[in-house]
Amino acid sequence: MSDDPLVNEIRDCRLCQAQLPLGPRPVVQFSGSARLLIIGQAPGLKVHHSGIPWDDPSGQRLRQWLNLTPEQFYHPGDVAIVPMGFCYPGRGKSGDNPPDPRCAPQWHRQVLQRLPQVRLTLLVGQYAQRHYLEQFHSLTDSVRQWRDHLDQGRLPLPHPSPRNNLWLRRNPWFEQEVVPELQHRVRAALAQHD
Repeated sequence: MSDDPLVNEIRDCRLCQAQLPLGPRPVVQFSGSARLLIIGQAPGLKVHHSGIPWDDPSGQRLRQWLNLTPEQFYHPGDVAIVPMGFCYPGRGKSGDNPPDPRCAPQWHRQVLQRLPQVRLTLLVGQYAQRHYLEQFHSLTDSVRQWRDHLDQGRLPLPHPSPRNNLWLRRNPWFEQEVVPELQHRVRAALAQHD
């Protein structure tokens, strides 16, 4: 557990309460010693119910890509998990609704200021990439140009959802080229101590 009072402040947030079909349940994990930052989109329904970030098939695939055990992944002293929207946004026509656009401006700057030791930031999915990459054309372009973002300590990834199986089949280079480098970078980030 994090001892940062901001974690509890975020978990108590009710900013978007009126728009959330199941009510607020902000999901976040961080500590000032974290060296890996994962910025995703918003919790899904299963995560809303459990309150545990990435506690679903997407999270299983993400942990495989990172080559991290659940114990490593859920250690806030090593891994910060900060979605673009902290609460489940409800279902849309083709999957979950987008993260509420008020959430990241409300909280991200405060959280990032508390993460001085982060060595690698993973931008998982288009919402994180749109927000944090200066030039965003498409998720495929961002992920294909992953090397261009490493000098800023960022690595864009597709969302690991089973809904993206077709994208992964059409882009086999991702698992062949990017995932091994991702695992190397994650190991190096977590091995560093200040």
